[in-house]
Amino acid sequence: MSVRVLDGLAPAPSDLRGASIALGVMDGVHHGHQAVLAAARNDAHARGAPFCAAVFEPHPRHYFQEGGHFRIQSAAQRARAIAALGADAVFEIKFDKALADMPAEVFARDVLAGKLGAKHVSVGFDFQYGHRRGGNAETLRQQGETLGFTVSAAPAITDQGERISSTSIRAHISEGGVENAAALMGRPFAIEGIVSHGQQLGRTIGFPTINVWLKDYVRPRLGVYAVRVSIEGGPPRAGVANVGLNPTTSTLPEPRLETFVFDFNADVYDRMSETSFVGFIRPERKFDSLAAMTAQIDNDVIAAKALLAASS
Repeated sequence: MSVRVLDGLAPAPSDLRGASIALGVMDGVHHGHQAVLAAARNDAHARGAPFCAAVFEPHPRHYFQEGGHFRIQSAAQRARAIAALGADAVFEIKFDKALADMPAEVFARDVLAGKLGAKHVSVGFDFQYGHRRGGNAETLRQQGETLGFTVSAAPAITDQGERISSTSIRAHISEGGVENAAALMGRPFAIEGIVSHGQQLGRTIGFPTINVWLKDYVRPRLGVYAVRVSIEGGPPRAGVANVGLNPTTSTLPEPRLETFVFDFNADVYDRMSETSFVGFIRPERKFDSLAAMTAQIDNDVIAAKALLAASS
């Protein structure tokens, strides 16, 4: 699903001024974020106004921690997930030194009221903003009274006693608990990337793979997963994937996602793929021979098909 993605530090188009805006980082667009988006959507529908989201890009952790592997979604995946919830547009607010140093009251005045022309702003209960996180939901509400917009703060959302957060989802993914992560997000964790060339060893043993580097995604537990793969927005195809360093045949400099797609042999090099993680099968291991590795892959295919059949 497509959505308008606009510069959040430029004046909003006239047809989007007066919008109800859901504001936050929203990495993962999980059930907690969805509550913030729902509050903005409900206000927009009640007023007959546009419904938009304003998100920070790049992720603030890139600025404060100088990189790292932690993203649950790419910016494009996040925008699509927000669009699926009915948003008319996504404003991407560039997070850099200027924004990090901007006082909370200046952000509310110049960005939310000035550039975006917001009439309602929805945030999470623990939202903080401005220089040294000087603002929160209550200070934003007070500023909005002066600047002409209302504010709502969505409560914490829990699942079986666990507060849903991007941090908890990252923890599940890094432990291999992709089913738990999917439950908290309402969709599977998925890695999107351009298909690159690998060793092409898989072709020689009957398991050609689609290879994608993980870049700044949170690192899943190294091992084998049941997955579904979509090429450039096409229909999802069943497969089995390994996230790892290839210890049997060669040690990669960093983990790579290598997916064997069942009943599929098209040339997809340099095309965009999105691989959704359905279930964890086993940890990555080093085999004594290619024959032993091939035999294990046969078993992995059987296990992946069983998991995928159960999930559908």
